[in-house]
Amino acid sequence: MFTGIVQGTATVITTLMKDQFMQLTLEFPQQHCEHLQTGASIAINGTCLTITGFRANQISFDLIMETLRVTNLGELKPGDKVNFERAARIGDEIGGHMLSGHIHGQATISQIEQPEDNRIVWFEGNSELMKYILPKGFVALNGCSLTIGEVQGNRFNVYLIPETLTVTTFGTASVGDRINLEVDSQTQAVVDTVERYMQQNAILSR
Repeated sequence: MFTGIVQGTATVITTLMKDQFMQLTLEFPQQHCEHLQTGASIAINGTCLTITGFRANQISFDLIMETLRVTNLGELKPGDKVNFERAARIGDEIGGHMLSGHIHGQATISQIEQPEDNRIVWFEGNSELMKYILPKGFVALNGCSLTIGEVQGNRFNVYLIPETLTVTTFGTASVGDRINLEVDSQTQAVVDTVERYMQQNAILSR
């Protein structure tokens, strides 16, 4: 599990692409490389990946076809930056909201507004996922736990503080970037339950 509190950015070293499979190697800040072990999980742009090997502060992962299909990781190239968060441990402070690291889809940055000491980022979301995007609800974008601001049709925005811009890749994000999205599990459960209830009532009332 993860908390959505991104710990920093890692740099893409190599991307070895095969048929619907990619081996990804990233360079991490040294201070975040303690107690590494093969098989452990790290969220990369919000995607839960398993460590397949490491040497010093370079860590490798295998990405299978479903990961490449659903996430933006298949677009990475050497030199790119990604957000990372190591798996939460029992007793850790939960500063964001609980995340599984299982990406539901992607949203595209459609507009960026830059008031003083703020950044407002608008996203165009997948219509199938927008029912889970509610004003003042939670969403994870490239692994960042964020509060949703406004929702307009298939568009929504988030307000980013300077700390988020400094620690994450959102400081250099631009219009057109595709961002991994994980909806809040509690919101998803409530919305799906209400939908099933309404569908059952509609059938019974025929």
